[in-house]
Amino acid sequence: EEEAEEDGDVVEEDLDEEAGKTPDNSQSNEHPEKTNGDIEENEEGEFTDKKNEAAFCLETNLPVEGEENMGEQEEEGKTFNNKNLTDHKMCEISLVHFLTLQWPKLGTLQCACPLERFPAVGQLYSAPLPTIHKTLEANWCLLNQSFAPKGGAVTDVTDLQKELLGLMGTYRDVHFANSSPLREAKEVRSAYCLHVLNHVLKANTCVLRNNAKLKETKDVNEEFRDQGITRPKVLILVPFRDGVLRVVQTFITLLEPKGKIMDVSNKKRFKEEYGEEPGESPPKLHRPDDYHAVFSGNIDDHFRIGVSIMKRSMRLYSPFYSSDIIIASPLGLRTVLGADSEKKRDFDFLSSIELLIVDQADVFLMQNWEHMLHVLNHLNLQPLDSHGVDFSRVRIWNLNNWAAHYRQTLVFSAIQEPQITNILTKHCHNYRGQVCSKTIPKVGSICQVLVQLPHVFQMFQSDSFMDQDARFQFFVEKILPQYRDSVMSHTFIYVPSYFDFVRLRNYLKKEDISFASVSEYSQRSEVSRARHFFQKGEKQFMLFSERFHFYKRYTIKGIHNLIFYGLPMYPHFYSEVCNMLQAGVREGGGSVSFTCTALYSRYDMHRLAAITGADRAAQMLQSKKTVHLFITGEEKNA
Repeated sequence: EEEAEEDGDVVEEDLDEEAGKTPDNSQSNEHPEKTNGDIEENEEGEFTDKKNEAAFCLETNLPVEGEENMGEQEEEGKTFNNKNLTDHKMCEISLVHFLTLQWPKLGTLQCACPLERFPAVGQLYSAPLPTIHKTLEANWCLLNQSFAPKGGAVTDVTDLQKELLGLMGTYRDVHFANSSPLREAKEVRSAYCLHVLNHVLKANTCVLRNNAKLKETKDVNEEFRDQGITRPKVLILVPFRDGVLRVVQTFITLLEPKGKIMDVSNKKRFKEEYGEEPGESPPKLHRPDDYHAVFSGNIDDHFRIGVSIMKRSMRLYSPFYSSDIIIASPLGLRTVLGADSEKKRDFDFLSSIELLIVDQADVFLMQNWEHMLHVLNHLNLQPLDSHGVDFSRVRIWNLNNWAAHYRQTLVFSAIQEPQITNILTKHCHNYRGQVCSKTIPKVGSICQVLVQLPHVFQMFQSDSFMDQDARFQFFVEKILPQYRDSVMSHTFIYVPSYFDFVRLRNYLKKEDISFASVSEYSQRSEVSRARHFFQKGEKQFMLFSERFHFYKRYTIKGIHNLIFYGLPMYPHFYSEVCNMLQAGVREGGGSVSFTCTALYSRYDMHRLAAITGADRAAQMLQSKKTVHLFITGEEKNA
């Protein structure tokens, strides 16, 4: 198998077909819609669980013993829901004040404060840990137990988690752009799971306590306005089913009483559909560690599940309108939300979302970002139906259609990317403000290139981030003519955007240029032929999409000349692709002179800084020169 992988045979691709599915293959692997008599999924995609409906009904239940009279501290730390803004204050939200801070673990923080009554986050002491609900008091320190090694000691709450929990407790929007799947991702997941449970338990306890009061009195006043129009409070977006499994496991760890087994309804079905069978995992492939971290477990990307919590019990597969938490992929929600032209569609269950979590946002960019935007556009809209709600219990700001201004959004990603930042700037209107981490890499990924290689960075003029015409014209008029000669064979063109990939492919066909192409939509046989023809020199160019590299991580042999049509979204992809040049040298044994050309504009600042380093990137963008040269692979790197 190792020999087959080195040679790029079909055997490798058969294994990889399971290890890293492309985003469009997942729908065919849907699980059966009906598995038993108690749980069903109707045509609209909503689950019905008649057996447990009464036990988890928020309107009819009463608080458990010991929670009828919560202390003042618990009352104060309930949630942000007891703050009602006036019309005048709502008009002031557009006036934003900015402040930059430095925290030990989160690094540089940029804070935006719309209202003066909620000042900016100061240094670490001004964001203490939030008040923990009574149900979580015993277990919240075991935050990291869900990913502790078997038999190993459970690590205490880390400094990074303390800083994140402090920020989350202020109910500001937070964007943390350094959540690496190898390092910080596990800590981040545990932190936001604790925050989610803390929020849901406090909100539900408030409702149950008011239920008990209303049994004794008929005088309904503002004090009893404790709900949204619909029940779901939290929406968690994760890219793969394995992420749902890890989130639910963390919930159980935090809720389960010591020495007892927690009652989790429909747990067996959940493990079958979201877990990974022992025989499903393919053999260990020679891939980078970050690849195995992202593509571990069940990597189906079409799913949605409701979770309700009541009296130390958890119900999985609860109907959306009876759920406290919805965990889904953008694709899984898109099929329920539908489009404007569709008759059967439903988005009312997203009308009262108070907490939105977008985990691994960079992976969504590699799936289909349009699904993400579609979900964001349907959050906190006025519902089309009342769904049997008691309007005397609905909060004023929900009735006024101000829910979007009260929603907290937490975004976690491994990289900084304008499209991810756009979530907070265009789709988030939290009246308490935002806090964004600004990671500035001092050392770029170019330092990881082992090949002796001249890197020529060429800058072109562009009018906007979305101006792809300028890049295309510069490539066609300035770059491509230099490689048309047969002497410059074995030229590999790395294209980050699939739209640019299609445009270049059509142009090369029109100009009758000898080339092979590989994208995430290519069949296995097409990939094998393209790699073979390119390595043997029968095709002069190879077009290669970034999403294919993300999902497969093949080593392409025979590259002599490398062109980055755009800078890679992930900085380590730059060094990975550059180091592919070594593969052909090891096999051929002859001396070959390599070249590398990368195109960039002033709007590629984040990607350029991640590749060359922040100081060098600043010099390159401020310089009057449009061409810069780097040399790697020598004893003294230049």
